[in-house]
Amino acid sequence: MTDLLDRRALNRALLARQLLLERVPLAPLDAVEHLVGMQSQAPNPPYVGLWTRLDGFAFADLAALVETRAAVRILLMRGTIHLVSARDARALRPLAQTLLDRVIKGFEDVLPDALAAAREHFAEKPRSAKELREMLAERWPGHDATELARAVHYALPLVQVPPRGVWGKSGLARHTNLDTWLDGVPGEPGTLDGLVLRYLGAFGPATVRDAQRWSGLTGLGAVFDRLAPRLRRFRDADGRTLYDLPDAPRPDPDTPAPVRLVPDFDNLTLSHEDRSRVITEEHRKRVFTVNGIIRPTLLVDGFVHGMWAMDAARGTATVRVVPFAPLPDADAVEAEARRLLAAAHPAAEHAVIVEPV
Repeated sequence: MTDLLDRRALNRALLARQLLLERVPLAPLDAVEHLVGMQSQAPNPPYVGLWTRLDGFAFADLAALVETRAAVRILLMRGTIHLVSARDARALRPLAQTLLDRVIKGFEDVLPDALAAAREHFAEKPRSAKELREMLAERWPGHDATELARAVHYALPLVQVPPRGVWGKSGLARHTNLDTWLDGVPGEPGTLDGLVLRYLGAFGPATVRDAQRWSGLTGLGAVFDRLAPRLRRFRDADGRTLYDLPDAPRPDPDTPAPVRLVPDFDNLTLSHEDRSRVITEEHRKRVFTVNGIIRPTLLVDGFVHGMWAMDAARGTATVRVVPFAPLPDADAVEAEARRLLAAAHPAAEHAVIVEPV
């Protein structure tokens, strides 16, 4: 009989894969690759995401990776911006293109020429969305420049360039071609088999639908069937078949899980069809907004127990915690918040506010 994994067992397995049971001494770029990228709709969440996972991580470490082009921000899984290594940008983008091509409709008559013009436009220098729209409007006045620009962004592998994505800096989002930005950096297209195996390493055990939810791709059942001889099968409390790498960590469900501050848009809460292994449906409705924002979450005993936010103004940096239920150890939450403030805003005065339940 296939082994049963209950909710706590799945939770502890996920936390172990996501480097959230204990901070690990892993190089930041290695961690980003282990996680198969980090969602980066906003520029700053990956900094907190690595801080909460890695021992000895400094925000300047990731900033240096972005500035030296070792890590890039590019449209990938689910059609969202992800921070990935340069190598993974080359490996993953061709796989994601299948998804991205599905949203490109209505410009078949001009798209090939528009893509050629845009590719040349971006090769000259990094461009803003406004600059792209203006170029397209001038060349194809009979088409909606905003929608045509959207099609270009989905069709071309474009990276956002610094200072966007560098902690402590700001700037208009500007893009250039992936090949232009990574000129001379080797890389090979990935495979669907490799993608699924990496997904299981970072998010397993998981169902086929979980992998499809994370990637945005369809038809992965055939990939799982092909990989089945290499995978171990489990079932969850609802009888669904879960697949996993045979030697991947599956800790005891009673393994202690420390307080963790998880940033907004983190893939921890985005990568399964059934997210109950880390967040209840009641709490999901508070964390996921109707306009697509996924708020930062507080983990207590491995599960989402509240939300938090950090801001800095007039020399003071503050973390505000909003628990969904009474905190079993409020001191541990405050201590973790102060550690984050020390890493993110070392020169500021620090304050932690825990809202009443």
